[in-house]
Amino acid sequence: MEQEIRRIKRELQCEGAITKYYRDTVVLPDGKTELYDFVGHNGAAAAVGVLEDGRLLMVRQYRNALDRFTLEIPAGGLNPDEPTIDAAARELEEETGYRCGKIEKLITIRTTVAFCNEKIDIFLATDLRKTTQHLDEDEFVDVHAYALETLEGMIYRGDIEDAKTIAAILAYKNKFVH
Repeated sequence: MEQEIRRIKRELQCEGAITKYYRDTVVLPDGKTELYDFVGHNGAAAAVGVLEDGRLLMVRQYRNALDRFTLEIPAGGLNPDEPTIDAAARELEEETGYRCGKIEKLITIRTTVAFCNEKIDIFLATDLRKTTQHLDEDEFVDVHAYALETLEGMIYRGDIEDAKTIAAILAYKNKFVH
């Protein structure tokens, strides 16, 4: 049975470059109020780039939140009013130096539903042709191509922990690899 829960107040606490942090006041079904943290995010898009030989394009980059390098699929935030399909194709080329001839929706994920509204649309990008990377000033990205089986092993060993990357690789395998 679904019970009524209402947010009665949302107060901005802090605004960063890609997120806003709020304190929400919520009325619970028993009438009590509770405070919740909420992180607002503008959304993102990502691409699983598959080369002609079946290998997947991955990017290795430093992630400040973890204070280490991670291996991920190419992804990034949305420009104002940018469709996610365009953002995914743009990020793929900017980060890997490959332009896709074909792109289609693979999956949508919500990264951390307990406290954040971040939504990432993930696309499958194929018919790739080599161009050049167009990195942002603060990006230092190494591009690597891996066999699907290698990436799966990295996921299950804990070498890949990024949620969007794990979801994307496994969704690609389950939907397109037979």
